[in-house]
This record gives sequence, C-alpha cells and structure tokens, in this order.
Amino acid sequence: QVQLVESGGGLVQAGGSLRLSCAASGRTFSNYVMGWFRQAPGKEREFVAGIGRSGISTYYADSVKGRFTISRDNAKNTVFLQLNRVNSEDTAVYYCAASRQPVLTGTYDYWGQGTQVTVSS
Repeated sequence: QVQLVESGGGLVQAGGSLRLSCAASGRTFSNYVMGWFRQAPGKEREFVAGIGRSGISTYYADSVKGRFTISRDNAKNTVFLQLNRVNSEDTAVYYCAASRQPVLTGTYDYWGQGTQVTVSS
C-alpha cells in the first residue's frame, strides 16, 4: 500500500507557473512508476504525465508537452509537476498516482486526494 498526498495547488494567472508536489509513504517509492492526472469540471480524468522508477523516462500528454515537467526525488519520496505557461484549460483537480507496472501509461494502483489548480485570465 502506498499513501499519496498532493500539495502546491492554488490560483495562478494565465501564463504563470506553479509547482505541484506529491509525497509518498508506505512502500519503497522507487519501486513505482509515478504519474499525474487531472480532472476538469464536467470532464473525465485524463493522464497528464508519467515518470519511470529511476526518473529517466518521462511521457506527457500532447496538451501539456513543452509546458509541464514531471520529476521525482527518490531520496525524498516525492514526485513533482512543474506547470509553466498555464492557460484556462489547465484548470482542474490534479491527482498524483503510483503504478506497480513498468509502463508509464498503464494502470495506476494508488491515488492521492487531489489538489485544485485554478487559472485566472
């Protein structure tokens, strides 16, 4: 079992930046592929970014490629999502997730409670 707690969400102006963090506890963090997802009002939850166990491999949704960066610090059991050049379509609840599979876009087994990101124009 892995427990995940997100932080860093809030209100940001369009064009601005924000950094989300997700602290993990419970099992060996480096054994898990980590990902970020988001869910906007009235929409289904969507994949945003994933990162491999060592932090070398990353994968992004087309909608955030070149603007968002996922990273991890295995020594601190934390995964990050840097949001740059945000726009109104980035407004959503952002969720951190952990996967036992070695695939960045596979099934994720553990989820955090989410953190709200709101982009103002």
